[in-house]
Amino acid sequence: MNTYTRPVQLLLCGLLLLTLAIAVLNTLVPLWLARENLPTWQVGMVGSSYFTGNLVGTLLTGHLIKRMGFNRSYYIASAIFAVGCVGLGVMVGFWSWMFWRFVAGVGCAMIWVVVESALMSSGTSRNRGRLLAAYMMVYYVGTVLGQLMVSKLPTDLLTVLPVMTGLVLAAILPMLFARINNQQDETHVSTRVWSMFTLRQARLGVNGCIISGIVLGSLYGLMPLYLNHQGVSDSGIGFWMAVMVSAGIVGQWPVGRLADRYGRLLVLRVQVFVVILGCLAMLSNAAMAPALFVLGASGFTLYPVAMAWACEKVEHHQLVSMNQALLLSYTIGSLLGPTLTAMLMQNYSDNLLFVMIACVSFVYLLMLLRKAGHHPTPVAHA
Repeated sequence: MNTYTRPVQLLLCGLLLLTLAIAVLNTLVPLWLARENLPTWQVGMVGSSYFTGNLVGTLLTGHLIKRMGFNRSYYIASAIFAVGCVGLGVMVGFWSWMFWRFVAGVGCAMIWVVVESALMSSGTSRNRGRLLAAYMMVYYVGTVLGQLMVSKLPTDLLTVLPVMTGLVLAAILPMLFARINNQQDETHVSTRVWSMFTLRQARLGVNGCIISGIVLGSLYGLMPLYLNHQGVSDSGIGFWMAVMVSAGIVGQWPVGRLADRYGRLLVLRVQVFVVILGCLAMLSNAAMAPALFVLGASGFTLYPVAMAWACEKVEHHQLVSMNQALLLSYTIGSLLGPTLTAMLMQNYSDNLLFVMIACVSFVYLLMLLRKAGHHPTPVAHA
């Protein structure tokens, strides 16, 4: 069976266009607000409203998929995101933009849940690692290309918004020519999102997504600050961040293939151990290029492997609810991690960024090493 079927390819094409729009707006919205002379706390509140929308969208999407199926849910999620883009041009102001960024956050989270759930439902335990690796590669490539668009194109509000809205609407087109099966015979079974957190056999996957959120949220949000305090120029910061993200892109496919072949547990243990080694290398003032490459290649591949682990432990009709729980776990980790780490860095030392990442990774490694029993091979679950 071909892993990258036509529906999967078209779904990933749509995701690439959506990710371009997400990356551009996430970068430019704070700049637009600053140009309107809004105080910093209001800019932060607008950003928080987007992540609040992510949480709400994550919780709503399961019911939508059960009622409407993957294709229609994808169209609705894209339309909501497009409305959030258009709304930014209606009125520039604190309360108005808080609302429209909340709407955009709901749409983005719905898109992620739909795409991840569709990929999980389309695959088997033999190829889910590769499917999620492809998903993450498309997401990171779209993010990098979005940053390049910001640096090369005009950034004024009324020029960017029509282009981004057009990209979002264009992302609907590929899915008009493909259909993701929704397993209608199983949709009558109702599974609550919160029940996924109580499944002992999937707990390592859920915990892994929380840890991944803490690690990536801290690296994305605080690594530029760390480099700035080290005296690195703005262009240098962009270069080193690109090195780290590029390492994450390069690592996706081989890690996903290894997870499919040797099992998620072994690969997760190695990944977390390598994250700790990368942190130790940064703390010991080793050469930054290999240290950041190792940290990016291991840290940015944690989420898809942990996700595949958890999805392997549930029935097919529970996949959508499990994906909601995993994205919710990742979002919570990405909100809490940078907040706590920033407080530690401010009160003690910038090195606490890597100490914090190493500590949470070590705790997760202990959980993985305590895992009892034989991890089932992918072939056994085909």
